[in-house]
Amino acid sequence: MKEKIKIFLDSDLLEKYLLGNTTEIESLKVEQYIAMYPEVRETYNELQESLEIFAKLHAVKSPEGLKEKITARIRSEHQGRKRFFRYAIAASFAAVMFAGASFFFWNQNQDLQEENTVVSNKIKLLEADMKQQLEDVRNQFIVLNNPSTKKYNVKGNQKAKELKAVAYINPVKKLSYINVKKLPHLPEDQCYQMWAEVNGEMLNLGIIEEGGDGQNLMALPYAENAVGYITIEPKGGNQNPTVDNIVANIAY
Repeated sequence: MKEKIKIFLDSDLLEKYLLGNTTEIESLKVEQYIAMYPEVRETYNELQESLEIFAKLHAVKSPEGLKEKITARIRSEHQGRKRFFRYAIAASFAAVMFAGASFFFWNQNQDLQEENTVVSNKIKLLEADMKQQLEDVRNQFIVLNNPSTKKYNVKGNQKAKELKAVAYINPVKKLSYINVKKLPHLPEDQCYQMWAEVNGEMLNLGIIEEGGDGQNLMALPYAENAVGYITIEPKGGNQNPTVDNIVANIAY
């Protein structure tokens, strides 16, 4: 911006304007710069004062009526400039308002796009979750109603004598589920956790909630010669099973 003002001041447009030698377009440009930039306005005032001093030093007696004509001319031009400045200020204000409105709507649009992305991602997650749930229900139906399914009763050891569960294994569909029907009550700082050992790897299947209705099935990863475990762990579950706290084994 400063380079732009410097180029303007280095030109002779201000001098030509003061002498009345600018075209209409040049005059509009000069007046616009005077209105917008303090540096230009200050230089213009200085040139105007210098011109007045020079004119006084070289003044000659003017013809009759010249003063009135000049005064009328100055008043006319002054009115025109006042109108220009009013229009320039109004235009500047309108430009600022337009820029502000544009930024506001752009910002609103960005917010809407972000909200749309969040909503879209939530919908995708819900769709994936619903798809998974439907797939799980379908598999449960297959396991419970397919004649190839094998049923194994599971009982707890000495640490959980009242534990009762039923494992459902279908080698044809390669699906495995367990239905934990009863769990002995535990202190508040403990919980039951389900594990499966598949191909030498121990998998965490999650916490088994107490107080269920005995109708919910928990999916087990299917593999030949796999083994399931139920353990007692600290509240919230554990990353690895506590071997000393195994209360039931499920071979399938």
